[in-house]
Amino acid sequence: MAELTMVGLALDSLDGTGPVETDVARPHAVPVSRAAAGMRSAGTVRFERIAKTYRSAGGEVRALDDVSLDIPSGAIFGIIGRSGAGKSTLLRTVNRLEEPSSGRVLVDGEPIQALGTEGLVALRRRIGMIFQHFNLLSAKTVWQNVALPLTVAGVETREIARRVDEALRLVGLEGKAGTYPSRLSGGQKQRVGIARALVSAPEILLCDEATSALDPETTVSILGLLRDINRRLGLTIVLITHEMSVIREICTDVVVLESGRVAEVGPVWRVFGAPEHPATRALLAPLTRDVPDDLAARLKPYPGPGPRAVLRITYSGGTPPDLSALVAATGGPVHLLQAGVEHIQGHAVGRMLIAAGGTEAEARLRAIGQDVEGIGYVAADD
Repeated sequence: MAELTMVGLALDSLDGTGPVETDVARPHAVPVSRAAAGMRSAGTVRFERIAKTYRSAGGEVRALDDVSLDIPSGAIFGIIGRSGAGKSTLLRTVNRLEEPSSGRVLVDGEPIQALGTEGLVALRRRIGMIFQHFNLLSAKTVWQNVALPLTVAGVETREIARRVDEALRLVGLEGKAGTYPSRLSGGQKQRVGIARALVSAPEILLCDEATSALDPETTVSILGLLRDINRRLGLTIVLITHEMSVIREICTDVVVLESGRVAEVGPVWRVFGAPEHPATRALLAPLTRDVPDDLAARLKPYPGPGPRAVLRITYSGGTPPDLSALVAATGGPVHLLQAGVEHIQGHAVGRMLIAAGGTEAEARLRAIGQDVEGIGYVAADD
């Protein structure tokens, strides 16, 4: 299938943030697979020591501070952090809706800060964007919303019809072309936003809290759609979210931002399985079952008569612990208090809470290679 040829036209951004370029494709269809289309690897993003400072009446605010990281082609890359961590600012430097105060952003190896008007048009037509609140025009139908970029650019009617119909099929909205946004569910509205972003065949898709306004069931379906789009089209997807479950469900890699700086970055299975930074552990706390309240009430910091050590074993990237090996290592019975395991990108990730006899249990388990943490003691008869 032939590669797309693009032209661009400057429009006001649909979220009111300023000018962006709308992509226009001619005259070939969106390829099902970039590899099948014989395209070169595209969609890499590199941040080199990015800083962003805002000036206000109260002084300077450092939104980003020395951020450096790489997003590979074809990845689904998550950006997470607490409110004010700099997530949105970093995302919007990719298409220059935000200009860094210092540092460089490179897309496919090209520094984008040096681009003139024509170069910026060419950059933005390779980057699609979807938003938290959909940003659909209420007076236009689904079909017209998706067609809007091509209509404004003056693409011929037949070409618009073909491309819009194809985009609607891709997102599962073939039967909703004539429907107005007010008649759509939240998930359907977001599918329209995705179709509008894809109608120009971008190589990078930016997602700004794309599932935050959706209920859990709809979120799952939208994440499935994005994963399918990534697989079929070879798009690089960069998303920001405050929902850790979204990152766990869809992303291949993740960066944790804290106060505008990189706190932690790596494959999702590793960052979620063995978080190193306090900010990461705080963000993941809602996903991690802590010590049950009844057990916490009985925990003592020091061993008493006949103590049982309460130990937390963490496993990430390997096989969950063999219970018989734990018994053999500790030399006595092991009581399983709590456990959870899930598979992220083919890696077993989880935690296990056990009670094992004696004060030497922690050292013995560490000696056989377990990632173990002592969290207290309970009496033998508890």
